[in-house]
Amino acid sequence: MSAGIDAAGWSRWPAPAKLNLFLRITGRRADGYHALQTVFRLLDWGDEVRLRPRADGLVRRIGPGADGVAEADDLLVRAAKLLQDDAKCAQGVDIGIEKRIPMGGGLGGGSSDAATVLVALDRLWGLGLPCDRLESLALALGADVPVFVRGRNAWAEGVGERLTPIELPPAWYVLAHPGVHAATAALFQAPDLTRNAVPATIGGFLSGTVLDNAFEPVLRRREPAVEALFAVLAGIGTPRLTGSGSACFVEFADRDSAERALASLPPGLHAWLARGADRSPLLDAVERYNEGASPSG
Repeated sequence: MSAGIDAAGWSRWPAPAKLNLFLRITGRRADGYHALQTVFRLLDWGDEVRLRPRADGLVRRIGPGADGVAEADDLLVRAAKLLQDDAKCAQGVDIGIEKRIPMGGGLGGGSSDAATVLVALDRLWGLGLPCDRLESLALALGADVPVFVRGRNAWAEGVGERLTPIELPPAWYVLAHPGVHAATAALFQAPDLTRNAVPATIGGFLSGTVLDNAFEPVLRRREPAVEALFAVLAGIGTPRLTGSGSACFVEFADRDSAERALASLPPGLHAWLARGADRSPLLDAVERYNEGASPSG
C-alpha cells in the first residue's frame, strides 16, 4: 500500500477555488465565443476530491453529486473518462468529493474538481502524461479547467485558456456568498452586458490600474441578494464579484486585517477567509504523493 493511500484504498486531493481579480469582454471571436481578459488568483481553500483506483475499468461516483448533478453529467466523472479514453487506460476509479465551494459562485469549483481528477489520476494510474497534454484535455471540459491543471496564478485571454504566469503580492480575502446561483449562459446573453471593453495590459494591471468585472453591474441589477451583499461588504472595504458567479470578495494585505473585517460582519452572513496562493495546493499534493506521503498532508 502506498503511503499516500489509506487502508480502504482512498487518497484525498485538494481542488482549490479561484478568484477573478477582474474580468473584461473585449469582443467576439470567429467561433462565436466571447474574447475575455482576466487574472486568475488561486486560493488555499476549496473542495477535496477522493479517489480509489479500480482494476475493472469502471468509473463510479460514490455518494451524491453537487446540487443533484446526474453522474453522467458530473465533471469529475467526465474528466476521469476523458483521461481514460485518451490514454487508453484499462484502470477505473471510484470518485467522491467533499464540496465546500458554492455552486454558481464564480469560484471555479466544478472546473477545479475536474482538474484535480485529471492531475491526480495521471499519478494514480501511472500514466505520466506531460502537462500540456493534460491542459488540452482540461480545455475540452471547460475554459477555466486548464489554469487549475497548470496550478499557477495567471493572466488569461482567449476564452480563458491562453495563460501567462503572473506574480501577485500576498493577500487575504474575505469571501461571501449570497445564496443564489448565477447562470453563466444567461448572463453571457444579457443585453446590458458590455462586450467591447478596451483591452487591458498586464503592465497596467500590475501598476494598479483599476479593472472591472463585466458581469458585476448586470448581476447586481438582476439579483437583489447580490446587491444587498455588496452593500454589506462595502462596510469593510471594496467588494468585487468573481467570475460570472454570485460570490464576492474583499482583499486585504494581511490576515489580521481580514480577520477583523470578517468578525465585524453581521451574524448569519455566509462569509469566510481564504489566503491567496502563489501556486496551487494541488501541486504540493502531487509532490507529497511522489515522495510517498499522503497528498492531503
